[in-house]
Amino acid sequence: MSAVAEERSARAPWALTAPALMLFVGVLLIPLAMTVMLSFHDWGQYKGIEPVFILKNWHEIATDPYYAEMFWRTFRIAILTTLLTAVLGAPEAYILNRMSGRWKSLFLLIILGPLLISVVARTLGWALLFGGNNGLVNKLLMSLGMIRSPIPFMFTETGMVIALAHVMMPFMVLSVWAALQRLDPQIENAAMSLGASPATIIRRIIMPQIMPGVLSGAIIVFSLSASAFATPAIIGGRRLKVAATLAYDEFLNTLNWPLGAAVATLLLVALVLIVVGSNGLVERRYAEVFR
Repeated sequence: MSAVAEERSARAPWALTAPALMLFVGVLLIPLAMTVMLSFHDWGQYKGIEPVFILKNWHEIATDPYYAEMFWRTFRIAILTTLLTAVLGAPEAYILNRMSGRWKSLFLLIILGPLLISVVARTLGWALLFGGNNGLVNKLLMSLGMIRSPIPFMFTETGMVIALAHVMMPFMVLSVWAALQRLDPQIENAAMSLGASPATIIRRIIMPQIMPGVLSGAIIVFSLSASAFATPAIIGGRRLKVAATLAYDEFLNTLNWPLGAAVATLLLVALVLIVVGSNGLVERRYAEVFR
């Protein structure tokens, strides 16, 4: 009976995880495998998709400078968005952490509130504020004589970075705020009593403590920004395509599903390599924090 009981206890974890594993395989792994296989198929305007194994789509992506520029724009926008959220989000999280209980709850709700609103609605809000001659901010500034022509926002990389930073800011703030929970405020008071300047306290005490949170938030923001679709599609339009909008156009506009699958697969592989490599570096550099 003991051997049977031990065998049953050994099988119990597999039995409990089997439904989730089957769901993971059916919803994620199988569609990804089908997308990768589709990227090696052929396509023609009149013949449609042919299930043959060719490298034409990958060769086109590798040799056409248009795709290189498009992927470079994708990662450039993601990097700038990550830097902007880190510069603005880290001080915001620090201020939030130093607030009293009532005010902290209120401002935490304000920070998390945008996550309850659709990304499309938030991006359209930026378009209404700065969208050409009809943008509210541009109309106000021109009526006051502060600018002569509208501030370029739509169909620019700057506009995409600003809108994406607004969408991704809560993820950075929450990551840094979680790291700040490990920081004892008395350490800052002790350093101040010993004559340390505010700049020294920030550089020698606060920054080393919150850096794991900043790097963790940077990984999240970068991956979400590089794969974002709604914000680049609205702000960038067809003039400034990124990998996600290009894959969308290939799938639904030109109907070249194999080429769109190749673009999506390449973006996925690049993001997985970047995220896994960055996460490994963060965990090795700050091993004590993750224990």
